[in-house]
Amino acid sequence: MVARPRVVVTGNARRWSPSWWCTQITLRLLGARAIRVSTRHRVSRDGAVDALIIGGGDDISPNHYGQPAKPDGDYDPARDALEIEWIQWALKTNTPMLGICRGAQLINVVLGGELNQNIRSLRKRTYNRPGLLPTKQVWLSSHSAIRAVTRKGKLRVNSLHYQVVTRPGEGMRAVGWDLDEFIQATEHSTRAIMGVQWHPEYLFYLSSERRLFAWLLDCISARKERP
Repeated sequence: MVARPRVVVTGNARRWSPSWWCTQITLRLLGARAIRVSTRHRVSRDGAVDALIIGGGDDISPNHYGQPAKPDGDYDPARDALEIEWIQWALKTNTPMLGICRGAQLINVVLGGELNQNIRSLRKRTYNRPGLLPTKQVWLSSHSAIRAVTRKGKLRVNSLHYQVVTRPGEGMRAVGWDLDEFIQATEHSTRAIMGVQWHPEYLFYLSSERRLFAWLLDCISARKERP
């Protein structure tokens, strides 16, 4: 029997975590095994880990990208530290990564990028109301990997965020934008790293969104086939 790929999925430590359950279901449908990691769920990096998903959630402490904290910021320093360690490990071992919302932001921050901490007042063409349904639009660069993966030039996505990447990290490039031209997707120029600002785990019923997770598993297969 062929072993299922093992994908570490980081997230919050709450007992009830819809994002974790949806991600686990999506990966299981695609033939992979999801391994939950949080400040309560610890996993050794010495084990067989084939890919990494950095999930969504709390704001990233702005001291990681040289900005002062906001009075209304909702930070989790312990989670920041844990996920930064995992990202650094993945970079060192060339492990494929998918960042979701906060995860996309944190990957860019670890690579030296910057964020805007609150874009609510800057929106002109997109409403600020968060939602799990695919009601917002994202345009993808014609030469991007994410466009080839999703097989779409324009996506309908959900949105729970009010922070965005303003300067991609080293090696990363912006490849997706919303109506207000805020960055919604980034990818690495040479590594198997992709970040999306929306939540594809809640849209697993859409083939274009499932393909993001399938891409991660394809990267695992391609890596194992290399001599």
